[in-house]
Amino acid sequence: MAEAAEFQGMGISPARRWLRRTAALIAGAPLLVALIGGAAAPAAQAAVVQTARVAPAAPTAAKSAASTSVDVSLDTLSPAAPVRGDTLTVSGTVTNKGKEAVTDTEVDLLVGPRLDGRSEIDDVSELGGYSAGHDGDKLGEPYTVKLPTIAAGLSEDFSLSVPVGELGLDEDENGVYQLGVAVSGQTSSEQYEHVLGIERTLLPWQPEAAGTKTQVSYLWPLISSTRLSAETGTDERQSPIFEDDSALAAELAPGGRLERLVSLGSELPVTWVIDPDLLATVEAMAGDYKIRTGPDDTAPGRNQSVAKQWLSSLQEAVQGSKVVALPFGDPDLASLAHRGKDVSGSLSQLQPATTVAENTVETILHVKPSVDFAWPVEGAIDPSIVDVATSAGADKIIARSDSLRETGPVSYTPSAARPIGGGTTAVVADDRLSNAFQGDLTTADGSTLAVQRFLAQTLALTLQAPSKQRTIVVAPQRMPSASQAQTMASALHALADQRWVQPVDLIAAAAAKPDPDATTDVPGAKSYPGRLRAQELPVQTFQDIRTTQETLNNFKVILTAQDRVVTPFGNALDREMSTSWRGRAAAAADYRRGVQTFLEDLTTEVRLIEKSALTLSGRSATIPVTVQNKLLQGVDLVLKLESGNPTRLKLDDRSDAAKQQIKVEGGHSQSVKFAAAANANGPVQVTAQLYTKEGIPYGDRMTFTVKVSEVTPTVMLVIAGGVLLLVLAGVRMYTQRKRAAARERTTDDAEAAATENAADGGDDEAADGAGTAARTAGQQPSDPVPDTLPESGDPSDTGERVDH
Repeated sequence: MAEAAEFQGMGISPARRWLRRTAALIAGAPLLVALIGGAAAPAAQAAVVQTARVAPAAPTAAKSAASTSVDVSLDTLSPAAPVRGDTLTVSGTVTNKGKEAVTDTEVDLLVGPRLDGRSEIDDVSELGGYSAGHDGDKLGEPYTVKLPTIAAGLSEDFSLSVPVGELGLDEDENGVYQLGVAVSGQTSSEQYEHVLGIERTLLPWQPEAAGTKTQVSYLWPLISSTRLSAETGTDERQSPIFEDDSALAAELAPGGRLERLVSLGSELPVTWVIDPDLLATVEAMAGDYKIRTGPDDTAPGRNQSVAKQWLSSLQEAVQGSKVVALPFGDPDLASLAHRGKDVSGSLSQLQPATTVAENTVETILHVKPSVDFAWPVEGAIDPSIVDVATSAGADKIIARSDSLRETGPVSYTPSAARPIGGGTTAVVADDRLSNAFQGDLTTADGSTLAVQRFLAQTLALTLQAPSKQRTIVVAPQRMPSASQAQTMASALHALADQRWVQPVDLIAAAAAKPDPDATTDVPGAKSYPGRLRAQELPVQTFQDIRTTQETLNNFKVILTAQDRVVTPFGNALDREMSTSWRGRAAAAADYRRGVQTFLEDLTTEVRLIEKSALTLSGRSATIPVTVQNKLLQGVDLVLKLESGNPTRLKLDDRSDAAKQQIKVEGGHSQSVKFAAAANANGPVQVTAQLYTKEGIPYGDRMTFTVKVSEVTPTVMLVIAGGVLLLVLAGVRMYTQRKRAAARERTTDDAEAAATENAADGGDDEAADGAGTAARTAGQQPSDPVPDTLPESGDPSDTGERVDH
């Protein structure tokens, strides 16, 4: 009893205790033989040596060279869970990894012990080399397959069939048995029959249907890496631009990862868990899109056909199935909770991402999704992750049992649904089943072993409490490979034929009655795995997102068609928080920079045209300022002009500043004129600035010089020349009139003298005429008028005052 208690305290089961004792006895056999029988016969010695060599001290001992020199690949096992009357068929390949040829090669089936519980199932994959006591006896003839000599480095295929009744399974005891395929033979250095290699697997055994079946909900994720940024073409349709479409096209093409998931999932009872970003990206590829070929060059995309075919297949596959939509871009909730929540505005991204997700799925797939679920990375949660997840409206969080561990009295795997407070339900996926299809499953051997392990774990789980109805959730890796998806599908097909489970969707699993004994305490922050924390997005991610969001907010208010910019950039911001960036910090930073740079380039498409110095003549004039809009849509702005010296130059003749609201159509420029009033000559610095309607400055300020001059020298010269011409013209007209008047008086005097002479006659006439002439000649006017005046003379030379 004391010994039993000691082993129990060490966590060692009675079965293992028995195995250790057996191994110890076997290890001591050579010494016992030598003491009792002296020199044994060579055959007996060989037998003893063989037994001692192949029996390790414990089932978990390191593999011996003798039992690992041949590799056994188990390619098929059918049926995966046989019943009475079935014939079990096993096939595979034997490969000689040693340096010597293997002769007298035989392949045998070995049925090991019935395994007690899920932990012993886990231990099978950790066992080392062949152990006679643990691996069981060979079935022997007629179920032994003989193979020809296998040279070093070569392989031979095998296939053997055994009626289930010959396996020695307990007819009345359901459970999981260890099944081994062992290869025996001889080599030149070990010329006796011994086990050279073994492959172990698991055989579920439940001949009759269970009275109470375990309900299993399997999540089928359609998630991919972020591939589409906010950049679009400059055409009216805003054709999306891919940096590279080859990787996505390969996943969508026949045989690709995403094609396999849709094709396989269409035949399975699964719940689709979809990142709407993937749908939006593929839909963009299905239309007119472009590929980046250079810094400023693009070329038309050519993969529309595979994108259209994939979308069509998915639309058909999800009809009648439950669909869960993650927030757009599959945001990293843990990174947001641990690194981003203290950056203002970060949490506000989640709710719009959820709204966009619902609309995207409904529009593209024509089904209404559930948006009530949040899925942190690997189902690891802590209080801050729960708070962030529920802030977007989700009231169900997909967790995992290796995070929300059982600490209560429950002795079995409880149902998935757990109320964790605040109206939130943690849907706890089983970690063993969720991790069943990790790693490289490209080989038939790896796939077969994974399927058998999955079936064995579901049966062992059911047998924990065979009369208790439970609902189990399986949440595999987010982005399974094509081979992993194929293996998952094979396991689910095999599970659908079994007698201890039945499928159920995730919505029903979350609504199932919780187990009252299950743990509902969310683990603390210190329990969050350090491995996952090291992969989280840095704080810089959320700071960059905030910067881009602020730039977008300032930009969108001037646009007349905001959706053309807000939608692609809003989606890009969601993608910047994507879980797919984990472990790719450099690529994530490049993506964020690209989004910010493109947005900044767009904002500079609306700007003020630079002006040179402007001369303002006179006391009033207008100052023109030109606004250019290279966008494909109109903008609505306020333009403000400000004088640097209001004493010298006022705008609008009222103040030092003036503003006008302007609308500029896409692809156009518009000049805006401001009235200005000059009070003094001299240069004045004038500043032009665009503003949003809310009064927020938009773009760079523009400063130019206005030279104020009331009357410039050129204008004075023109005016002086005009006045001079007028004066000369007046003088000329005056002098011409004076001469004409003088001639008229002379003519009149001559006529009068002639008349007088005629009256007086003779000498008197002559004398009077001479006297008259003398008087005329002697009498001078007070202001003599010259006969001529040079046309170029100055009117002031005449002494006259000329009024103009």
